Amino acid sequence: MSRVINTDSTGKQRNQLMRTAAEILRRLSQKTDLDAETKDMVAMLIYCFREIETGIDQSCTAWEKRDYWVKAEELRQKWFWPGDMADQLQNILFNEQWHLLPPVMLKLLPRVADIKITKMMRSESLWAGKYEQLLREHPTPK
Repeated sequence: MSRVINTDSTGKQRNQLMRTAAEILRRLSQKTDLDAETKDMVAMLIYCFREIETGIDQSCTAWEKRDYWVKAEELRQKWFWPGDMADQLQNILFNEQWHLLPPVMLKLLPRVADIKITKMMRSESLWAGKYEQLLREHPTPK
């Protein structure tokens, strides 16, 4: 019997999500006004960072089961930021504090600086409707 190789690993998913985030950040930086697409793009960033955070937890749990404590801790330290960024973006989105978006984007740019984007591969349909979806999942208290 041969070994089973998972071709859709959490590392590969994390790379794809980071590529998506990099493309969205590039597009957001080119926007001049706040519109529905901007809200959808920020919501998609929240989803990307939440999924990255979940993948990190899954990887660390698997490594800890094999007693790779140091490797798990190094991964956690390297990827401590996605959950915090998702929280910050969600606060901006739900409280409509759009003046806080540029400083958060500046914090994110070094995280995606090593991703080379020569051609935009992500379609606008990827984030279309994500703002409404996020509102349905997390109703804002009024």
